[in-house]
Amino acid sequence: MAIARSRLDLSAITFSRGEVTGAIGDTVTVLPIVVALATLTPISLPHTLLAFGVFQVVWGVWYGLPMSVEPMKALAALAIAGTLTYSEFLLAGLVSGVVLLALGTGGGLARAERFVGRPVVRGVQLAVALLLARTGLDLALGDPTLALAGLAITVLAIAIGRANVAALLVLGLGVGITTVLAGAPALTVPGVPAVPLGKLAPSVGVLEGALAQLAMTVGNAAVATSLLVSDFFDRELSPDELSRGMGAMTLLSIPLGGVPMCHGSGGLAGKHAFGARSAGANVVLGVLYGLAALVAGGGFFALFPMSTLGIVLVLVAWELGKSALGSESKGLTAAIGALGLLANVGVAFVCGIAGYWLLEGIHEEG
Repeated sequence: MAIARSRLDLSAITFSRGEVTGAIGDTVTVLPIVVALATLTPISLPHTLLAFGVFQVVWGVWYGLPMSVEPMKALAALAIAGTLTYSEFLLAGLVSGVVLLALGTGGGLARAERFVGRPVVRGVQLAVALLLARTGLDLALGDPTLALAGLAITVLAIAIGRANVAALLVLGLGVGITTVLAGAPALTVPGVPAVPLGKLAPSVGVLEGALAQLAMTVGNAAVATSLLVSDFFDRELSPDELSRGMGAMTLLSIPLGGVPMCHGSGGLAGKHAFGARSAGANVVLGVLYGLAALVAGGGFFALFPMSTLGIVLVLVAWELGKSALGSESKGLTAAIGALGLLANVGVAFVCGIAGYWLLEGIHEEG
């Protein structure tokens, strides 16, 4: 097995139709989530898209792979659901970035995964998905007619075998409606970002968000992505190296107006499924994100129809929650998910770890 390059290597960039179509594979959850964040929170969509464009190129060329770059989904979902304020969202991202950088530097990611337990990770995923689905349903009920139109598009996408892009198609409906209402967006160059770093303060929400995100990042963004790199590209890329990269990326992104970012097995699998085999897909997507940043300002998304956004969030929640269904301890995972929905994700995470080790002890005694 080859060692994945961890240096700038322009020879890793190739361009073909597969690289262009593969670029789409990493947008299936990125665009719906960042548009939802821009619509429901104070984040700057132009700066966020610009940050995604930059890091797509950076990590593609650095690793010589079509590496995914995604928002930290647990934190994004909690912010979209209103569980975290904007300031808590940013601070929880910074805390997660510091922890990931430290874990990766100290080689502690494998130990952290063993301590948390995979059923707990799945349970946190389920809890976040349920919170996101509840928010989506609430938004969809605001205009049932538009929600039904989004649902019809979803059913059609599934019928023609394009279920993986259903969220993007519904998002396109929302953008079309917004264009009719607001007119075509004007070109605007993102200025200096207004990030309230001086107003960030610790809170229970920050701890809850960071715990939820780290649980998902350890299992999905680091370990699972490392395995996919081995499966798809016959390369060895350690979870700890991925953790260091994600920590550094998040700590750079937030002060520049972006959002907490990570890699993700879903985005990498999506790129590969759509034909990406090199860093060329990242360069293509980086350029597309940069162009999108130029038309994303000016309050264009202020008129985005919330009901279609609700359908998008339900679809994202389904994609996020599907992996929880494969848990090796479905009862524990379901309990964590329910507790996260009814109480909060931080409590569910801590109780889940306790339950996991209790069950492990019972199994050992048996």
